Amino acid sequence: MTPTGIIRLEREGPEGAGLAKMELDPRDFQSELPEQHIHVCYQDPALGIAVGVWTTTDMQEAFGPYPDDEFMVVLEGRVLMIDGQGRETPVEQGECFFVHKAIPISWKQEGFLRKFFITHSAPGVPAPRIASADGGVIVFTPQALEAGLVPQEMTIGGGSQRDNLVTTNAIGNMTVGMWETTAFESAMQPFSVHEFAHIVEGDVTIVEAEDTRHHFRAGDTFFVPQGTVCSWRSDGLLRKFYAIVDPKVAPQSTG
Repeated sequence: MTPTGIIRLEREGPEGAGLAKMELDPRDFQSELPEQHIHVCYQDPALGIAVGVWTTTDMQEAFGPYPDDEFMVVLEGRVLMIDGQGRETPVEQGECFFVHKAIPISWKQEGFLRKFFITHSAPGVPAPRIASADGGVIVFTPQALEAGLVPQEMTIGGGSQRDNLVTTNAIGNMTVGMWETTAFESAMQPFSVHEFAHIVEGDVTIVEAEDTRHHFRAGDTFFVPQGTVCSWRSDGLLRKFYAIVDPKVAPQSTG
């Protein structure tokens, strides 16, 4: 059974733990080896997800299929994602982005970068065959996604909620998007999915069953494992980016 309990992501990793230096394979790069560090704060090998913080110095990865579905928050630096035609998709400090597994792409890093991440790659499920990186890198900004928010038919906690489900991974069990609510308070109950959340606007208080309280505001990033018993409360407008992995959804064949 995987652990439960809300995790606040920290730029330097948990106090006293820090980040571990990674052992790198030269075959993964078309540049000299960078220096990379990582801390994984949550991992579920059976489901194929990992959540944490990662840093790198200058580098360029070998061109090829991206290894996982991944949602990221860029804390420091900027990155260029380069496709087979040499087209660049820049992601700037403070932005979030999602990369679809198996798209043909290269990560080019000029200068230091720090990110929060959630990766997902279902064990035993073959990677999709994707010939083009078109649409495979999605940069999240509140202004770009606001127009796509649509009212939810079923709302929670007395609030008025809207959602923009931006994309779903190829096997159908990971969704990413932006969610908005007015003031609300949800019931204390087990969380039904794994959710990586980045607060865009407003603030929220989440209380766990044993009365552990967490307060998150704009700019904060956190992870809620499936099964965590908790309630959510916001006294005003709340917007978040989310990446959800639902273990109840059977992965679809991408054959």
